[in-house]
Amino acid sequence: MKLLTSILFTLLLIGFAGSSYGQDFDETKLLAEQGDASAQLLLGNMYRNGFGVPENYAEAVKWYRLAAEQGYEKAQNKLGAMYSSGDGVPENYAEALTWYRAAAEQGNARAQYSLGLMYDSGNGVPENDSVAVKWYRLAAEQGHANARYRLKFMDDYGFGVSESDAEVVKSGIQ
Repeated sequence: MKLLTSILFTLLLIGFAGSSYGQDFDETKLLAEQGDASAQLLLGNMYRNGFGVPENYAEAVKWYRLAAEQGYEKAQNKLGAMYSSGDGVPENYAEALTWYRAAAEQGNARAQYSLGLMYDSGNGVPENDSVAVKWYRLAAEQGHANARYRLKFMDDYGFGVSESDAEVVKSGIQ
């Protein structure tokens, strides 16, 4: 069943390139209502960006939350971003931290980078350069360009970078 759902989801994504959004929206919503986390994420994205539906951040948050509560790391990251920016929900760094951390611990590079930013700037957490570097390094090791830049910047200026972090920077993650 999971394979069939994945195939349907892929076909939906491909279908966005040349078909009407109305049909894709109906199919996506049906899958989302049946509890498919990938479809819930896609529906959240549709509402967030106004693809085939009016832009509606609160509705996006609703669908992201359903997928995030199932442990879907991409939705957890999106939900963290919504709380961080205050889109569709009141800005809440504690909630952003919770969802970013859940996604980051599953290896989501964007969430790892976002956690790095939070610790780097002290948004919602005590400022902590070495914790920021930890998250930047994890994201940079996966090829996240902004994390590479921040890690290099911190290395250049000696903010929270250990010898092993400096080696990561010098080994081509710059």
